[in-house]
Amino acid sequence: MSTGYSPCGPDAARLAYLDLMREIEDFYYREADLLDERDYDPWLELFTEDVLYWMPMRLNLPWEERAQDITSEEDTAWIHDDRATLEKRVRQIQTGIHWAEEPLSRVSHLITNIRLPAPVSVLPEGASVTVKSRFFVYRNRLETETDVLVGRREDLLRRLGGELRIARRKIVIDQSVLMAKNLTVFL
Repeated sequence: MSTGYSPCGPDAARLAYLDLMREIEDFYYREADLLDERDYDPWLELFTEDVLYWMPMRLNLPWEERAQDITSEEDTAWIHDDRATLEKRVRQIQTGIHWAEEPLSRVSHLITNIRLPAPVSVLPEGASVTVKSRFFVYRNRLETETDVLVGRREDLLRRLGGELRIARRKIVIDQSVLMAKNLTVFL
C-alpha cells in the first residue's frame, strides 16, 4: 500500500483546487489592502476593460417573493458602472477636493466566506470563474460619522496575462435603505 503523492491521482486535483483558492483569496485580500490604503491606481488595474461594477438596490418583499429582493440590471441601482465610470469616480476622489472625502474617511474592508459555487481546480488564460464572498466595510469620518456596510458579492474573475482580473462584480448590501450619507467607498 502506497501513501506517497501521485501527480495523476485525486490528490493532484485537490492540490490544484487549493492552489487556485489560495490565489483567489490573496487577490481579494490584496484588493482590500489597496482600498484601505487608498491606492486606487493599482486597484483599477484589478479590473478588465469590459468590467461591470453593479450594486442593485434591496427591496422589502413578502416571503413568497424573496427571490426578487434586488433590482434587476435594467432597473434602478446604487451603482451601475463600467470601467470609464469607475476611473472617473477614482479621479474625483484623488483631486483632494471631493466634498464627501475631505477630510478623508478611515476605512477597513474585511472579506470572508470566499468560495467557488462550482468546483474548479484550474483557470487557464482567458477563462473565467464565478466567486462568491461576503464583506464587512467599516468607515469613520470626522469625529462621529460611522458607517457599516455588510453584504455579499458575486464576481466573475478572468485570467488575463497570467493574472486574475474582475470582469463583473455584483454587490448586494444587507440594507434596503442606505444609512450612510454617501457612497464614496468601493466594495
